[in-house]
Amino acid sequence: MPKMRKKSDLPTKICAACGRPFTWRKKWERDWENVRYCSDACRARGKADDEPKSG
Repeated sequence: MPKMRKKSDLPTKICAACGRPFTWRKKWERDWENVRYCSDACRARGKADDEPKSG
């Protein structure tokens, strides 16, 4: 079995919606460069902020 990594050794980013730091996850392994949000809730809020408001 491969050696386990400490969570503190994993790369981190800052969420574009809430500004909190978040850590690399295995499910983001292939797409880490494009990950911008820490959760689905932040992604939904971030996309709502990106859309131009009509009116």
